[in-house]
Amino acid sequence: MSDIAIRVENLSKRYRIGTRQRGYKTIRESIADALTSPFLRWRDRRRTTIDGIPGHPSSVLGPSNPQSAIRTSQSIYIWALKDVSFEVKQGEVVGIIGRNGAGKSTLLKILSRITKPTEGRAVVSGRVGSLLEVGTGFHPELTGRENIYLNGAILGMKKAEIERKFDEMVAFAEVEKFIDTPVKHYSSGMYVRLAFAVAAHLEPEVLMVDEVLAVGDAAFQQKCLGKMSEVTRQGRTILFVSHNMQAVQSLCENVLSLDSGQVVSSGPSRTVVAEYLAASSGVGSQVAWPPGSAPGDGQLRLTAVRVASACGPAGGLYSSKDNLIVELQFHTSALQSSLCVGFDLMAAGGAILLRSYQTDSLPERWPPLRLGENTWYCTIPAGLLNAGVYHLCPRIGLHNISWIVHLDAVVQFEIVLDHGVSPFWNVLTDRNRPGMIAPILPWGCRSAT
Repeated sequence: MSDIAIRVENLSKRYRIGTRQRGYKTIRESIADALTSPFLRWRDRRRTTIDGIPGHPSSVLGPSNPQSAIRTSQSIYIWALKDVSFEVKQGEVVGIIGRNGAGKSTLLKILSRITKPTEGRAVVSGRVGSLLEVGTGFHPELTGRENIYLNGAILGMKKAEIERKFDEMVAFAEVEKFIDTPVKHYSSGMYVRLAFAVAAHLEPEVLMVDEVLAVGDAAFQQKCLGKMSEVTRQGRTILFVSHNMQAVQSLCENVLSLDSGQVVSSGPSRTVVAEYLAASSGVGSQVAWPPGSAPGDGQLRLTAVRVASACGPAGGLYSSKDNLIVELQFHTSALQSSLCVGFDLMAAGGAILLRSYQTDSLPERWPPLRLGENTWYCTIPAGLLNAGVYHLCPRIGLHNISWIVHLDAVVQFEIVLDHGVSPFWNVLTDRNRPGMIAPILPWGCRSAT
């Protein structure tokens, strides 16, 4: 028996844009069209001959120039997906990331059998549960109770299975008071809570989730993430589409990155997400300047700044259990005994969390300064920073005299909270620790004598 749950081969989907779909005709309109269609076809054949493009009347194509007409005809098609191929093993959790319009939702709709591909094929083994849009499968005039049965039936659940899990789904969605109220009166948050509860309790072999967590509040998002973590431990296959990189990093083993309908990168979540963040933001975890334009003065110029994990290369996304290495590379043509090299660490909101210089340590531990290239570095210890985005601001100056380099936010990186660093907090509260820093402090006990 094959261990492949999802196999996608050269999958492509083309849409036609810029046209309106015609509504249903009345009987009178159908009879009138049948009577006038012979004359319309004769008129179109004459216009086709004039324009010189067989089968395309000028009233549809617009300009009579054949070349411009061809360009107009071709421009109304767009490839939402193009030659996408990948495999997902049973029990694997795969994240799908990319900018808006990259083709993520289209891919899940094809895999969920909502729409057909234009080219290629996709094979999904096992029962599929999908949560692609808020309230998918819900009827606004039906109550929450009735929609649970309806949505469960759509997703393939039997009535006995729905009845057995009904109370659990309602409790998870936190809509007990409104379960017999028509869902047209629900807020978007109540919609998504109930829809996710049904999909998550379906116990499918393959679960597909598309950015629904962006609707719920913070507490419910954590609840959903916990439920999906539980599903993954049961050995089910999950495709998870989200713009929440922290959720993708914590849930998914591997990640697929899409851009303009094509796969641009795939592999371990940490590597792919770091590449995506660096490409999307335009500011990565390292920067370098050519010697002629490097910041500084005639005697010292900063040539590079890097943030990297002690156990891997610079990537932009790190775990809270990683030791981070901050490197400042500079070129000097004069030895300065009062030189101070350091940085400010700034939170995403602009607050300075700390400032560090090499002069903070004892003089005998200062890095040796040499003429030419120097690379000075220090370590931000593991378990200090909480989850979030941070900016590094390099600072180089002469002690109590003047600044040589004073730059703001030249590199950025993101910390993902590893619950293994402080597992009990997550168990007790089901959410991340508050605060900008999250140090693991030593604790002891003194007994009264």
